[in-house]
Amino acid sequence: MDEPQTAARRIAAVTRPRAESAAPPATYRFFNRELSWLAFNRRVLAEAQNEHYPVLERLRFLSISGSNLDEFMMVRVAGLAAQVRQGIDELSIDGLTPAQQLQAAYRGVEELVRAQQTILAGLTEQLDSAGIRIIGNRKLDKAQSDWAARYFEEHVFPALTPQAIDPAHPFPFINNQGTGILFTLTRLADGEAVTEMILVPPALPRFVRLPGEPSCWMSVEELILRGAGKLFPGFRIQGHGTFRVLRDSDIEIEEDAEDLVRYFRTAIQRRRRGRVILLQVQENFDPEAEALLRDKLRLDHAMVIKAGGLLAMNGLSVIVDTDRPELKFEPYIPRYPERVREHDGDCFAAIRTKDLVIHHPFESFDVVVDFLRQAASDPDVVAIKQTLYRAGKQSAVIAALIAAAEAGKSVTAVVELKARFDEEQNLHWASQLERAGVQVIYGFVDWKTHAKVSMVVRREGDGYRTYCHFGTGNYHPVTARIYTDLSFFTADPKFGRDAGLLFNFITGYIEPKATEMLAIAPIGVRRKLYECIDREIALAQSGKPASIWAKLNALTDSQLINRLYAASSAGVEINLVVRGICCLRPGVPGLSEKIRVKSVIGRFLEHSRIWAFGNGTPLPNRRARVFISSADGMSRNLDRRVEVLVPIKNPTVHDQVLDQVMLANLLDTEQSWILEPDGTYHRADPGPKPFNVHRYFMTNPSLSGRGAALTKGRKVPKLALRRGGMSPQ
Repeated sequence: MDEPQTAARRIAAVTRPRAESAAPPATYRFFNRELSWLAFNRRVLAEAQNEHYPVLERLRFLSISGSNLDEFMMVRVAGLAAQVRQGIDELSIDGLTPAQQLQAAYRGVEELVRAQQTILAGLTEQLDSAGIRIIGNRKLDKAQSDWAARYFEEHVFPALTPQAIDPAHPFPFINNQGTGILFTLTRLADGEAVTEMILVPPALPRFVRLPGEPSCWMSVEELILRGAGKLFPGFRIQGHGTFRVLRDSDIEIEEDAEDLVRYFRTAIQRRRRGRVILLQVQENFDPEAEALLRDKLRLDHAMVIKAGGLLAMNGLSVIVDTDRPELKFEPYIPRYPERVREHDGDCFAAIRTKDLVIHHPFESFDVVVDFLRQAASDPDVVAIKQTLYRAGKQSAVIAALIAAAEAGKSVTAVVELKARFDEEQNLHWASQLERAGVQVIYGFVDWKTHAKVSMVVRREGDGYRTYCHFGTGNYHPVTARIYTDLSFFTADPKFGRDAGLLFNFITGYIEPKATEMLAIAPIGVRRKLYECIDREIALAQSGKPASIWAKLNALTDSQLINRLYAASSAGVEINLVVRGICCLRPGVPGLSEKIRVKSVIGRFLEHSRIWAFGNGTPLPNRRARVFISSADGMSRNLDRRVEVLVPIKNPTVHDQVLDQVMLANLLDTEQSWILEPDGTYHRADPGPKPFNVHRYFMTNPSLSGRGAALTKGRKVPKLALRRGGMSPQ
């Protein structure tokens, strides 16, 4: 019998897609992945300029663009820099070398940073008018000045450690995302020049609010600068400069890792000491001090950016949390599905009656938590199996699994240690679960387990019934309030049997030979998508209506894109909603003239993955083949992750996913950006009757969640297409 990881690699080799028979992709066929990501973050940043949004929400988008940019630098740009250092010259799908991509990425990042600073300056003025002041070097009144001095002395000063930079003192290590200040000093006793560094402790708050009104916020760096006289008695401060460092933060998995938990604990520590990929300094930074940093940080293929203002935009999220509801979106409270209420809150009774889909965040994530809590307390439940990719810091899902194990049930949790930037949190949860008696499995070394699946086995009558939950998003209560995702519940025995095969594959490396409903990556999701696309091609070639709709977060896989190009050339009408990276070039004559691509960016983050195939009738229609998935259109999802593609058969759920969720995204005109053949995006024309997909779902209940209320309550407005275009009737 094969060793487990040998078996995994054997499966990968068998299921790895064959090269397309077409000629190698020419440069014009694809957009560059990294540059497409930069275009996505520009769309996010544009929301910070959206005059229809309250000012604190605009500040939130600026903060998000900063967080996004940090991750892009720490992972994607760091990866390109590593390829350049190692002399790797493999071309991207658009024909660029790693060095060419790195230089293009640097230019794009620099433009983004400049745009962020400009937008922050404009927002600062608007916040000022609204009574929220971000204090830079502006003068404080006496009361504020006295308070800031006391706060510095009591809360900041004790945590700081000045360090001289000279041959007698080793250059200090600067943590990833660490901020520091270099001071140029003159010792009064002898006139000697001295250089000192203060590293800002990460435990200190990023911004501090001064008492009184209007609300005034001061960055911790500004507090340190104003209190520098207390730090350096006997010295004259000649100059100072603030800087920030980002490091390579990706974790590479070694195939021969004997103990995955121990390996990740060590790898997390190594990541904190990764190569510097970005040094950000203030615009007026002293040239000699900058030269010192460049020398000591060994900036091999790293980027240096000079910024005129704030160095870390992600820290603005603290100010966004200010208690000023009139400066934010009107609060939204998710609905709890009437279908479940009709069964007195009994999730199992509701699911047993009929398949159900929950549309987050418009419908409450509490349903998912209640499903697991009820399973934990139900004496008839004998087993629970659960995948966990990202569960968050305060996870009710983890608590439910622990309660179930402590109640004597058989509980299996597949905890993915390779969830980027959540590795440490997942190690913590794994330890907690194991202590409670949960059987914790870490899955494959080679592949991430990215599928979102819960499986509950319940004793009913003389036998057992399996209840399943399949999600497009994580079991994370915080992101479930922000990300739009779908939670599909079913008691269909076919899904139950397939879910069992999926868990056996993950926990025991037992490859499922056949499934009744699910397609499972890396074995069958690509094959299933190709089969559906090829069927639409055949329909088009026979003169019948042929169409494909898809909603994804990213589309980068060249083979899948080539398949869609083939469908377009055959006459298949294709409409794609791709929120983030899209390497497909739409609207090119002879290549993709039947393909239209849009991106939806708004109050909520579009995250659900949906595929719909017309099946011989124009979309939307009752005969369409509809799927939801945990997988994006990326090579890693199709070939290197455990994912599921879930067919939607129930008529009401089918209508909701296709005629509500998918169609509303295509009809949106207020939050949509249209991708042009040259790679540029422009905002959609809202037209005479603007349509906002998020507002629609905030004000209209879903179909499958209404239950009997559909027949007696307010009807859900019917969405429809005007044939020949993507506009509502």
